[in-house]
Amino acid sequence: MERKLIFFDIDGTLTADLSAPSPAVRRAIQKTRAQGHLVFLCTGRNLPIIGAELLEIGFDGVIASAGSYVSAGERVLFEHLLSESVVQECLEVFHGQGMFCRIETPEGIYTDPQMEQLLRSASPDPRNSELIRMQKEIEAGIFLQRYEDYPRKGAYKLCFTSTDLASVKKAEERLGDRFDFAVHLYGNTTSCYNGEITPKGIDKGDGMVRICEYYGADLKDTIAFGDSINDAPMLRRAGLAIAMGNACDELKAMAHRVCESVEQDGVCLELARLGLYQ
Repeated sequence: MERKLIFFDIDGTLTADLSAPSPAVRRAIQKTRAQGHLVFLCTGRNLPIIGAELLEIGFDGVIASAGSYVSAGERVLFEHLLSESVVQECLEVFHGQGMFCRIETPEGIYTDPQMEQLLRSASPDPRNSELIRMQKEIEAGIFLQRYEDYPRKGAYKLCFTSTDLASVKKAEERLGDRFDFAVHLYGNTTSCYNGEITPKGIDKGDGMVRICEYYGADLKDTIAFGDSINDAPMLRRAGLAIAMGNACDELKAMAHRVCESVEQDGVCLELARLGLYQ
């Protein structure tokens, strides 16, 4: 089989509820890599919160912060920080709509205290892996720093929460000419809507392109696994797009295949079905 470049989202794809990948998934990725294929993390998480238990599996590169950071081996291929003036402009828009934010930077994550309160009270749809991860972070008391300690040196991206979609739409009217909005829409989540913004031209799919260019590979030889709407740019670019069984309906509709859920080790089973390891 020709060499494939395989891109994995983390939350809801490799891991469930902020847990470590299962032993079966770890072995499947390692065996796939041993067959000569290249494997990459492709996540909305920023580097400080990817976690050693994931990196220790062994990957050929990382797309983090939804495409704002791209590396291959030890080489950083691309890194983009929003200027502090742009960050403050976005925060003013979100806060003006009564929305709460988390600022993701190279140093870590800085969160509105009101966002933490809203997350604690939310009852997310089981498929909303991003919201569940943020709740688990709060419960574990890890990764998050106080909003007032934000160093004001720019950020990779901003995430937001809102109690209503009207506020999100108004914010998008103000910022949508420069930013793509990924909003997680789930019917059972009525108390908290969440999402993120990334500059136009910077997303998980663009990160895949940068890695393919570095390795001299064609996008037709890529495979992507994801579960959330922020994985859509990745699946649209992939030669083979695979949605998890627990994925949102919008992602399943655009995927070429749907595998088992993250709880059922869908990644492991699909890699085997594709003949990528023995």
